[in-house]
Amino acid sequence: MPSNQGTWVLISGASSGLGEEFARQYAAAGHNLILVARRLERLEELADSLRQQHRIDVLVEQVDLADIAAVNRLHQRLTEERGIEVDVLINNAGHGLQGPFLGSQPEAALSMIQLDIASLTVMTHLFGQDMRRRKRGKILQVSSILAYQGVESFAVYSAAKAYVLRFSEALHREFKHDGVTVTALCPGLTDTGFASAARQRITPTLKGLMMKTPPVVRAGIRAMNNGRISIVPSVANKLNVVFMWVTPRWLHQAVLARIMTA
Repeated sequence: MPSNQGTWVLISGASSGLGEEFARQYAAAGHNLILVARRLERLEELADSLRQQHRIDVLVEQVDLADIAAVNRLHQRLTEERGIEVDVLINNAGHGLQGPFLGSQPEAALSMIQLDIASLTVMTHLFGQDMRRRKRGKILQVSSILAYQGVESFAVYSAAKAYVLRFSEALHREFKHDGVTVTALCPGLTDTGFASAARQRITPTLKGLMMKTPPVVRAGIRAMNNGRISIVPSVANKLNVVFMWVTPRWLHQAVLARIMTA
């Protein structure tokens, strides 16, 4: 049974990439962790390392977050059976796929929607209710810079991340009356292994824009702690968003499609 001393941070998709980096940075700051993902071996290796380095409590939860019933059971185990209060929720788990919409089976799109939208929504609802009762808590939703427009060959992914961004913006205003912060993190391409899993082609331009995980995670944590609605890390990515705002859709869609797929 873990101790309930100190704050607890729940990180979904914690076995690699941004999720792993969130775990490392919160562990270094002395927070207890709940690491959630499907890859049990990777989670246990990370948990053992963080326990030894930082003398914190780390819980490992092997959960298929695309299964909503499993998400409900996770919440029940943590709150009812173990009495843990999650102070910070990092909704990082996500799935992407590059390619023409009609070039893959609809099951691939539905799988992405289930994880990137449905699971995130349920996680936010369950743990958000707990935070509202306590009148404190922080939620960080990992979106993407692709949330700002529909992107050729990323139709479902960019639409799913647009949901995450707009959902977070709305909840930021709803939850702040209850002392709960909701922030959306919208990174550009980051060196996480996500691109390989999504079968994304890394063009020379994208390679030049690729960020490392530590500054992206630091930007997200800082924005959440400061009560920001959303954050786009790096000057280059911020300029990209401004470019989308000030140009016609046909123009910035054509430019971004060229950057992403050329």
